[in-house]
Amino acid sequence: MLNTENTNNTAQQGLTVRRLLVDLSKGFDKHWSGDAFTSNYFNALSMSFPVGEQFFIDAVKAGMAELPDTAENAPLKQLSRDFIGQEATHRHLHGLYNAQLQKQGSINHWGPRTERRLVKARETYFSKSNSGHLHELAVTAAYEHFTSLFGDQTLQSIGKQGDWLANAQEPLQTLWRWHAAEESEHKAVAFDLYIRLGGNHRWRMRWYRYVVIQFGLDVARQTLSNLWRDGSLFKLSTWISGANFIFGRHGFMRRNWHAIWVYTRPDFHPNQVGHADLSSQWLQQHAHQWVAVGK
Repeated sequence: MLNTENTNNTAQQGLTVRRLLVDLSKGFDKHWSGDAFTSNYFNALSMSFPVGEQFFIDAVKAGMAELPDTAENAPLKQLSRDFIGQEATHRHLHGLYNAQLQKQGSINHWGPRTERRLVKARETYFSKSNSGHLHELAVTAAYEHFTSLFGDQTLQSIGKQGDWLANAQEPLQTLWRWHAAEESEHKAVAFDLYIRLGGNHRWRMRWYRYVVIQFGLDVARQTLSNLWRDGSLFKLSTWISGANFIFGRHGFMRRNWHAIWVYTRPDFHPNQVGHADLSSQWLQQHAHQWVAVGK
């Protein structure tokens, strides 16, 4: 959904780095959301996060180092530090989450495949480019756009029809909604760094097209693998659920197709999509479930 929020207000605010008060050590059911497809789709996303979020951290850290130390850049530098802190907590918790998935018999193909892809990219294209950090920021900004769209829909649907996590077990319901809220909070950081450092629309589009295709293929492959290993792949109910999750009335594509497309506009900014108030509301209402790091 497109809105007219001030696209410059992100740089005027800081971000809180939070430690979520959840315990994943006791594990959870294979179909913790109450549905085989939804559980395995979210599990697939989790499998990508430790490697993916480390890449995002590295990209933003490198970009921040290139940003001159001026009064104008100080707010964005602080946001970058906060972004790194938030992503580090996500990476840690999803590492614990993935350890439980491994105990259940799931095999993470997405993470190792991404690691191999990154090694190759850094040895070839990124390392040979004078703007390697800009390319990595463009990739990060594109992925952050998708995670913020998932996050916004996760929060927007709470208590309504189409809530993916309505029947989810704790602590995963809280973990995913907390992650969604923070993705909404920091969705513009990598994008703003890319633009501030001179990134252009042409390369932003090249990497966005790559991310759209690569993300779709990766999440499909890992979800199918998860479903096959838990015996749900060939059940009709699984495919009906999957079709509804992606293309149904409350499905991701139907709800977000415009926001996916609007990223291609030359004047796009991440604050033009989503509902920032939903993030702050959820975090305030669930303040007893997290503590600010360092406080």
